[in-house]
Amino acid sequence: MAGAQSAFAAGSTNPLWRRDASTLAARLPSLVVAAKQVAQSVMHGVHGRRRAGPGETFWQFRPFISGEPAGSVDWRRSARDDRAYVREREWEAAHTVWIWIDRSPSMAFISELAQASKVERAAVLGLAAADLLVRGGERVGLIGLTRPLATRGVIERFAEAIALDERLSGAGAALPPQVPLNAHAKVLLIGDFLSDEAAIRRAIGALAAQGAQGQVLLIADPIEETFPFEGHTEFIGAGGVMRLRAPRAQNLRDAYLARLARHREAVRAACAARGWGFALHRTDRPAAQALLALRMRLEGPGHAGSSASLMAGGA
Repeated sequence: MAGAQSAFAAGSTNPLWRRDASTLAARLPSLVVAAKQVAQSVMHGVHGRRRAGPGETFWQFRPFISGEPAGSVDWRRSARDDRAYVREREWEAAHTVWIWIDRSPSMAFISELAQASKVERAAVLGLAAADLLVRGGERVGLIGLTRPLATRGVIERFAEAIALDERLSGAGAALPPQVPLNAHAKVLLIGDFLSDEAAIRRAIGALAAQGAQGQVLLIADPIEETFPFEGHTEFIGAGGVMRLRAPRAQNLRDAYLARLARHREAVRAACAARGWGFALHRTDRPAAQALLALRMRLEGPGHAGSSASLMAGGA
């Protein structure tokens, strides 16, 4: 929502923001371990795609089709039958999935109700999703940070890229950079999307205009969803500069929740307008549940245009 980064509570007497720009880089080793564990826990419930295409792994023989180049015929297999056969190879890297992980200041928020900060959960889900996608034969890149990779060590490679960027540039922007994408790419954006609604529409529109199919996974802390504050409360902005003192915080609850709902609907509508999927994940819910559903949506046919909250671990 417009201005939400500086308007929402960082807490009352107990500051809940992790302000140190180096803290994510310092926590990345443990997040790498967590991402591997989450990916492993759902891997047996996900079957990678096996499609014909360029690659080195044999998939199947199929009959030769008139008009195909003669060089594609597998003559040894064809000699065992009365017709020509083509050796098809497993579909590898026919698509690229680009992932963006929001590392803006508002993502450092964590309440006593959450299992992890928003940026920690976003990093774990993004890294684990990359691992599962690579295992499924996709190439995966971090928008603005890496080229597309298809290596089993993708979690470590991406963590290194994030740590290096944080050391050089500090916290990231609140919306993904506008970079050229390859044709028919898929995009996964993970963040809290507490930005101006028009800016969100422009960011999604710019990526979709290049032909990208996309999924937006909105990360929320449970305290942001429930606004349980009572009595005198001081709300601190993400930058630690803006503050709002409310003598009766409960009086703000209805207006806040209504504004939050309007903002969420605007983000959902921005996705729907481009045929993108939208989902909500709360940081008090299991990461594995969100990852499994997200992976199936990225892999499954006709994934674009659908939206859900249950698919990402619940609203």
